Amino acid sequence: QVRLVESGGGLVQPGGSLRLSCVASGSIFSINAMGWYRQAPGKQRELVAAFTSGGSTNYTDSVKGRFTISRDNAKNKVYLQMNSLKPEDTAVYYCNAHLVEDRRSFLTARELWGQGTLVTVSP
Repeated sequence: QVRLVESGGGLVQPGGSLRLSCVASGSIFSINAMGWYRQAPGKQRELVAAFTSGGSTNYTDSVKGRFTISRDNAKNKVYLQMNSLKPEDTAVYYCNAHLVEDRRSFLTARELWGQGTLVTVSP
């Protein structure tokens, strides 16, 4: 079964840095898009950063210049380097992927979510 697993969250002071990682495992034929979302208490889940199906990157305005998304295609991994963290960055961060799963040679398009990793920015 294809699965996404995030890691790297934790408690950090304002101005600090964290690096999140996400790995996709299982029988994956291809990954068409992959990125990070977050959800803060009382707010809707929002896109943070992503690689589009065309290979371009997309960032929400509030993280531009502070966060950087990167990937290792050979390992089916995506990373989010978060610098200059602010209290308003506090949220559960979720990895998201649009991929094609190879199930006994039958290809199936899927959207997957990771379990989430908590990032808390507090003095």
